[in-house]
Amino acid sequence: MQHADTATSGTHSLDAPDTQVQVPPSTHQISIAFTGSGSEYFRIWIVNLLLMLVTLGIYFPWAKARRLRYFMGNTLVGGQPLGFHGDPKKMFKGYALVGILFILYSVAGEFSNIAGLVALVLVAGLWPALFKSSMQFRLANTSWRGLRFRFTGDLPGAYRAMLPLFLPGLVLVGGLTLVSDEAAPPAWFGFLALGVMFTTLAIAPWLMWNLKQYQHNHYSLGHLQTTFRATVGSFYLLTLKVIGIWLLAVVLPVGILFGVASGLEGLEGLRNQTGIWMIAAALLPALLLMLAVLVCIKPYAIARLQNLVWTKTGNTELRFVSQLRVRSLLWVSLKNWVLVVITLGLYWPFAAVALARVRLEAVSIKSRANPDLLVAQVQPREGDAAGDAAGDFFGLDVGL
Repeated sequence: MQHADTATSGTHSLDAPDTQVQVPPSTHQISIAFTGSGSEYFRIWIVNLLLMLVTLGIYFPWAKARRLRYFMGNTLVGGQPLGFHGDPKKMFKGYALVGILFILYSVAGEFSNIAGLVALVLVAGLWPALFKSSMQFRLANTSWRGLRFRFTGDLPGAYRAMLPLFLPGLVLVGGLTLVSDEAAPPAWFGFLALGVMFTTLAIAPWLMWNLKQYQHNHYSLGHLQTTFRATVGSFYLLTLKVIGIWLLAVVLPVGILFGVASGLEGLEGLRNQTGIWMIAAALLPALLLMLAVLVCIKPYAIARLQNLVWTKTGNTELRFVSQLRVRSLLWVSLKNWVLVVITLGLYWPFAAVALARVRLEAVSIKSRANPDLLVAQVQPREGDAAGDAAGDFFGLDVGL
């Protein structure tokens, strides 16, 4: 979560299971609370929405800055609010740069598939630099108790973190350069594309772990810098659990229907009225079961990922502990979606506040040192606002 990013924590010597963290008696606990209200944020949200409509989206960086100021200003770490100091004008320049890159990619794709893929690779080649700049910009413009946060990751580290993202794309582009007729590619290219797709899915947990390791190894406040202790295996295990839940949503309903159908007496039983009613009676609970499991997948994945990432982040003096419950997140998510639909979208700001509260307040910080002993740190370089723009433009939230 982007607001929780801005507090650094964790320690090797305080290791314990994620669900039951044993902390020495001398340890200080720093709570995280969210004091925002839906009615307050609704006024900010509706003004932002209207101004973006009037300006055809140009106001978006200013709207985002207002939103971040509100959410961070209402995020209390140890009773003290966070602050956001980003300059919307710098953010606007960043969005303009990302927009130009997207236009260049779109134009290249109009000439040929090869030109489009080459342009995509070139734009993707800039992405690690934008990602690093995004983290640098966001952290440098976030403060707590007068201290500015820092992101200390370097550019080579950003490229290493995103290596799993580039490898399949480079193979596909290389294969396409060997195709003489783009309109009728040979059969081997289809198998190559299919292999690249499955390879991308297989290395997705590795990519996620790489990105989180790069982020959470380089958060800094004052003299403290975090480290990340989660293993790539833990990310694959979480992915397998999520896939297992998804398969459960598909296999169980199909199994129910198959069991009912096999219990009927062949095709004649399926054609008579009794068979039809039995199928219909089994279909409804099967579909409801499928829907219930599918609804649970996203809250389960979000809660388990947050707990894994933040409980494994820290240093010798501070450590995060995240105990977000799937049940709590599921209830908030269901309530939010129902009310957003009923109100035709007007409940959205209330939903955002409710979601921020349940995720933020599930996190606490265990500290060996009294927070009052932290000393001021030299203000870091802000970095390039273009990176922050890229994060939103491509839908990649780099805040968790």
